[in-house]
Amino acid sequence: MNAPPAARTPVLLLDVVGMTPRLLAHMPNLRRVAEQGFQAELGTVFPAVTCSVQSSLLTGRYPGGHGIVGNGWYFRDLGEVHLWRQHNRLVAGEKIWETARESAPDYRTTNVCWWYAMGMTTDETVTPRPIYHADGRKSPDCYTYPADLHDELTGKFGTFPLFNYWGPTASIASSQWIAGATRHLLVTRRPDLTMAYVPHLDYDLQRHGPDSPQAVTAARDVDAALGPLLDQARAEGATVVALSEYGITPASRPVDINRALRRERLLHVHTQEGMEYLDPWTSRAFAVADHQAAHVYVRDPADRRRVRDLIAALPGVDEVLDVEGKARYGIDHERAGDLVAVAEPGAWFTYYYWLDDDRAPDFATHVEIHRKPGYDPAELFMDPNDRTVRLRAAAALARKKLGFRYRMNVVPLDPAPVRGTHGRLPDRAADGPVLLCSDPDPGRERYHATEVKDLLLRLSGLQQPAATTC
Repeated sequence: MNAPPAARTPVLLLDVVGMTPRLLAHMPNLRRVAEQGFQAELGTVFPAVTCSVQSSLLTGRYPGGHGIVGNGWYFRDLGEVHLWRQHNRLVAGEKIWETARESAPDYRTTNVCWWYAMGMTTDETVTPRPIYHADGRKSPDCYTYPADLHDELTGKFGTFPLFNYWGPTASIASSQWIAGATRHLLVTRRPDLTMAYVPHLDYDLQRHGPDSPQAVTAARDVDAALGPLLDQARAEGATVVALSEYGITPASRPVDINRALRRERLLHVHTQEGMEYLDPWTSRAFAVADHQAAHVYVRDPADRRRVRDLIAALPGVDEVLDVEGKARYGIDHERAGDLVAVAEPGAWFTYYYWLDDDRAPDFATHVEIHRKPGYDPAELFMDPNDRTVRLRAAAALARKKLGFRYRMNVVPLDPAPVRGTHGRLPDRAADGPVLLCSDPDPGRERYHATEVKDLLLRLSGLQQPAATTC
């Protein structure tokens, strides 16, 4: 395993969120990767959400081993729910580039927008990072390591389009920026491993559903954005691996799990200025909703059977995992809920805990990924029932451009518009994640997410296939 630098092959790893075998019919540039090499079904981990799957891809472990049990969880030592944390020390286990450096100390890795980027031991890091001004304003920007990379990238590609990365105005612009920056770094830094996270398919597939005309358009748009990057990779002699974390399936049934717990007086709130806030310190049970998974934290073990039976009886709940169930799914970790609910196909969990919309906290109608105690796909929409919503949004943008504080309170409190979801393990391979590789040599019909780390090491010329690490 002591291959000299000249024997290594550069690898471009693309995380094309939401890519499925079905959508590949509309993605000719990515199809050519498989035509040159191979296409395989990619078995994923539960929950099939971004932070959990990415951590499994890079460490070769299940969530029970690396500790990323979702896009967020209840931090018991803080008494707070946090989603979308960024520090890499949260991810246990040796990452692929750390393993590679044991035999090749000069192995170089560039990360463009994969999660848990802060403190990541890659050679270059780029990740979305807004400027939080002292007066409460938020401006789009990114964080880079090394620091001077920031001005290099923004000078060439403009300010990172944060408001096109998530929220009602999410669009292809963010993926285009990411693809351009990745191509630039591939050429100028020549890393052994270049990683890029391409989020565009997430947007319209959740807004309109995976079977919609908008899904086809999104697939074509992301494929076009990646075309120049894929051409550059071929010119550089890099092996391309393009994969997805999950497939997005139709959504039609929101499940208000926290409202059910509140009606049973298990979930408690506290009130400020007429607004209700989740009170995790005094609640006997509450859920951190994350797409089709919900971590349920139960303060008193004596309540677990009652809570389990209550949640299992909710329409849209497929199963409720206890200790044995969590072990069976590979999510047995102290950060996981005492119980973990899995939604049925077509169903997904809301984070809503208030019983009267007039009592909802002010952040509920904003894009506030760090303040909401659960994932909120309604952030992709402007409230369709508010006739003035676009006028108010335009006025808020005008205030922002003038340097004044502003409120972009446009997100609906009704989850009905959401048409796509993910998180449960796929029911059909055609709707699940897929792996494409431009090198035919390691081709086979199926890989698992925990095997990707070893595959990448092999493609780099550093390691032969190894057994899956659980």
